[in-house]
Amino acid sequence: MTSHKTAQTMKPATAAKKLGVYLEATPAEFQEGVVSRDELNALQADPPEWLRELRRTGPHPRPVVAAKLGISIGGLTRGGITEALTTEQIDALKTENPDWLVRERATQAEVRKEAVRVKEKHD
Repeated sequence: MTSHKTAQTMKPATAAKKLGVYLEATPAEFQEGVVSRDELNALQADPPEWLRELRRTGPHPRPVVAAKLGISIGGLTRGGITEALTTEQIDALKTENPDWLVRERATQAEVRKEAVRVKEKHD
C-alpha cells in the first residue's frame, strides 16, 4: 500500500494574511486560486514585484496598519479607521498625530508595560 502525499493548500485569504497583504489588492490569479505551502514559502523567500510593491506602498490590512501606527486593531476602530490604508495615508496620520492616535499609543504603551510587569512577576 502506497501513501500519496498531497500538497497542503490554503485559501487566498489565508495566504494573504500570512504574507501580511490586503487580499483585495493582490492580482486576480492570486485571489482566484489556491496556494500550496510550497508556493507560500516561495513567495516569502523570493517575493515577486507585485508582492514587494504591496508591502512597500499598500494598501495594508488592518493588523499591518495598527502595527505601523503602534496601536491595537481595536484602537484603529475607536479612531474610525475601518478600511485598509496605504503607506502614504499611514504616514499622513503619523504627521497629523490626531488626539485619538496619541491616546491609543499611550494606551498601547501601558498595555506593553503591564505585560512586562506580569511576565517579570511570573519568572
